[in-house]
Amino acid sequence: MNTKTILITGATDGIGLLTAETLLAAGHRVLVHGRRQQKLAQTLAKLGLGESEGLLADLARPEAPQELANQVRAASDRLDVLINNAGVFSGADNAISYAPPAGIHTLDSRFIVNTIAPYALTRALLDHMPEDGRVVNVASAAQAPVQQAALRGERQLSDGEAYAQSKLAIIMWSRQLAREAPQMIVSVNPASMLGSKMVKQAYGVDGADLGIGADILTRAALSDEFADANGKYYDNDSGRFAAPHPAAQDLEQCARLTEAVQAIVGP
Repeated sequence: MNTKTILITGATDGIGLLTAETLLAAGHRVLVHGRRQQKLAQTLAKLGLGESEGLLADLARPEAPQELANQVRAASDRLDVLINNAGVFSGADNAISYAPPAGIHTLDSRFIVNTIAPYALTRALLDHMPEDGRVVNVASAAQAPVQQAALRGERQLSDGEAYAQSKLAIIMWSRQLAREAPQMIVSVNPASMLGSKMVKQAYGVDGADLGIGADILTRAALSDEFADANGKYYDNDSGRFAAPHPAAQDLEQCARLTEAVQAIVGP
């Protein structure tokens, strides 16, 4: 078997954790990212992994993507698959002071964690990945046109609006970056209303079997089914590659959105 080294962000619970378990059971090496030291340590113990397989970073901080990329480089001589799974829907305070080299912004945490951080992390790791590497971006069926003012933190949104816009944004930059990078970059809706902590907090329901989401993320990471998926969107609600929101089908809009995200991240 060709053993892969795979990084999963947000892997201390939910779909990320179950995907890590699935990939480890298949014999692959999994680097587990978490936001809190205690939770990360508990997850590593549950998975039977040593401290070297655990990577700590709070992706709401502007420095975190580069710090996480540095940890990956120290832990492994190459990364075969990056699964950008970490995400947030709501919180006590969604306005976060974000001060990357490009300047100080007060941004919505949903855009930071769901859109900006995975973009910065991906850009930081592409040269550590082989040309046949894969980037799997966890999207959602919830998609809404991205308001540039909201992305820049100049307009406040409701939880649902911010989440839907941030998830369309990751689909859009995935498509744009897929035109530039040699690696395969795909966005995936793992299925709606799965039984994650996020769904329980947001909607107060238990949700469906998380295994549905872990299965599709595993397939996207490894299977030949996704060998030609570069720039595409997979909708696991329908079980097929599908057309995302029309904005993500407009290459000019995807390019402008990516430029806006890059402007926030800085050089």
